[in-house]
Parts: sequence; C-alpha cells; structure tokens
Amino acid sequence: MHPLKGIHHVTAITSSAEKNYQFFTYTLGMRLVKKTVNQDDIQTYHLFFADDLGSPGTDMTFFDFPGIPKGTHGTNEIYKTAFRVPSDAALDYWVKRFDRLNVAHSGITEEFGVKTLSFTDFDDQQYALVSDENLTGVAPGSPWEKGPIPTQFAITGLGPITVRIANIDYFKEMMNKVLQFKEVAREGDLYLFEAGEGGNGARVIAEHNSVLPQGRQGYGTVHHAAFRVEDRSAIDYWDERLRQFGFGTSGHVDRFFFESLYSRLAPQILFEFATDGPGFMGDEPYETLGEKLSLPPFLEHKREEIEKLVRPIDTVRSTQAFTKE
Repeated sequence: MHPLKGIHHVTAITSSAEKNYQFFTYTLGMRLVKKTVNQDDIQTYHLFFADDLGSPGTDMTFFDFPGIPKGTHGTNEIYKTAFRVPSDAALDYWVKRFDRLNVAHSGITEEFGVKTLSFTDFDDQQYALVSDENLTGVAPGSPWEKGPIPTQFAITGLGPITVRIANIDYFKEMMNKVLQFKEVAREGDLYLFEAGEGGNGARVIAEHNSVLPQGRQGYGTVHHAAFRVEDRSAIDYWDERLRQFGFGTSGHVDRFFFESLYSRLAPQILFEFATDGPGFMGDEPYETLGEKLSLPPFLEHKREEIEKLVRPIDTVRSTQAFTKE
C-alpha cells in the first residue's frame, strides 16, 4: 500500500508573472523557490512559491500562459486554495495587513471548527488562510526566515483545497473508494475529507453545487492540485490502481524536481500525484533559490531559445533586507 500523504502543491494560472511574484513575495511573504518554465509549453513561466526550504506540501505554483482569457468560477472546479498559519492570532495579524494593503477579504469565519480568512488576488483567484491552532496531523513547513512577515504569523504550507462539484455522490465515492480519503465531517453542502495523518495539510473540502454554471479555466483559476506520495514505487502503484478503476492516466512523468502522475478523476478536476523528492535545491543553493531561470537537464540544451521566449523577471532577493512588519 502507498497511501496519499496529503496535499503536495496546487498549480494555478495568472495573468501576470510579474504581479504574481510581487503579490506572493511582498504581500503574502512566501518564498519563490523555483523560477522555471512549463515543461510542456516552454514559452510559459512556472513559478513555485513555498516555505523557507521548498518543502513538499507547501508550494503554490503558477503558469502564465500567453494570451489566455480570464477564467470563470463555477461548479466542477478546484475553487479555493488555503494556506496554513500557526494560530488564530495570526489571522488577526493578516486582517490588519490585508486592510492596510487593500487586499480584498471576507473577514475571519469558522469552517469545520477551524478559523479561516478568505481573500482574493488581482486575478480574483480564491484563497484562504487557515489556523493551525490546536490541530494535529501533517506537520507544517517552515516560515520564510528572511521574508517580510514575522515568523510567528507567517504562512507555513498548504491547507485544504476546496472543490466545487455538481455530482457529489460520484465525488464522494471516488474520494473514498479510489483515493482512499476518509469523509470525516459535513456542514450543510460542505464535505470534509482527510488523507494520511490528517489535519490542515491533508484535507479536501467538497462543496456540493449544482446551481452555478460550470467553471471555465483561465487566469484566476486553478489548473490542478497534487497529492503527496513517497517515491517512484508509489507513482507506479497509483498508476495501476487508477487504471484498474477505469481512469486514464498520464503514466509516469519525470518533472526533475519531483516525479508525477496525472489523472482527471471528475469533470474538469485534474489531480496529480507527486513524490516528495528530489526537491528544489539540487540545482541552486539555499541562499539564492528562485533567483535564476532554472531548467531541468532535459531542457538545458534549449536555454538560449527559452530565454528568448520568456521575458526577464528580476527575482533577486538575496541582496535585499526585508523589514518584518
């Protein structure tokens, strides 16, 4: 058996890699740990924001597909991505920060007994901060030590992903029987599932919604979400298991920073299975992670071509001293 360990990463689409970098670095205080390109579309940036060490389960990543239209939120989409913060007091800090920086938010509420703060970015991408107060389960990552947020309030990893789905009975059966998540709670039209050790880092929330029209992917929406698995043997296990249930898969894909498997397990819902390693520090030192254009070895011979296709973005931070505020 190779059980899923939790959320690995979420990949979304942005209208501007530059604005995206500014928002995640200077507003949210997450560390850019890799500036690379979409390996299937080399004219497109792929930015990885994570914790201090680029730990699995902490990274939110973005594509900036040239010319893509704005997406539309609706049902049958991975609707919202959450980030973990250490405590309820951290949410109070973030309300004040968002108010000062004019970040749209809904105020602190509670969902499944957890304090949460929903907010959006310049693309109407949907996010939330969730408090880890009194919670156990999958351990958080490490706050960005040299970032602009005091470490006691800083983001430490990914929290639950929220999926809006029209056919909730199908989705529940797929999550339980195929992916082996456990349904642990329900609040109205919201269903809470947990994998592995549970807790904020291993949760999926399904919102039953058959009223809204179907979401349309574009900038401001999520492209896919990934679950953590241990190693290549786990990838092979899940490939075989999904095929046994009748799902098509990508087969094993080597992404260099991790190994992957992809499958569309519900309408418009693309899930990935990604290994914890090798990680993001194999080709760059800790001090300058994300500052240069990083290419996997199988694209290095195309560096000159790629550097002409993608516009330069200044992501050098090792020469800066952030004031924690």
